[in-house]
Amino acid sequence: MNNNLIADKNISFEDAIALTERFIEQISQLSEGEKEKVISSLVATENGARGLFVTYLTSDNSVVDNPSQGIINGLKTSPQIVSELLVKNVAMSTGMRLTHTRNNNPDMAESSFKVTQRSLNLIDELSLPETKEKIILLINTIKEKEGVYQEFLSRWGYDEEQKKQILDVLTKIDQ
Repeated sequence: MNNNLIADKNISFEDAIALTERFIEQISQLSEGEKEKVISSLVATENGARGLFVTYLTSDNSVVDNPSQGIINGLKTSPQIVSELLVKNVAMSTGMRLTHTRNNNPDMAESSFKVTQRSLNLIDELSLPETKEKIILLINTIKEKEGVYQEFLSRWGYDEEQKKQILDVLTKIDQ
């Protein structure tokens, strides 16, 4: 395997995006062990994991719709970072889908829906206890209008209808 697919611990968000793009292009030529090493290196840091998810979840390449065991195993190496970002990706893409629908942009709404579905699929495949904890915290923050995720919800400016849709998606997980 070509070592230019391994993220170092000081990787920038931008470099993680570029690395993930190269990874997706080469994914069919990589063994499961190689896929696991690449993903593990990316999710070892916040910048790496953010760059991975922003690229992987929005990719036009359908190979990302069915993550292989190597990818799943790689994601499991950093459960705190991965679970946090997946829960936030579900919330953000759900909120943006409504924004795009309101703005009469069906293509972007569909793209946001795809990100939600891919995030939910990874949450299901990974079955991380950390993810369940974060989902409960986000649900409680929305319901009680305060909590761990209040700053996140405020930063993105979600209105009541968006929060209700986020709540609906999150409460359907693991039922």
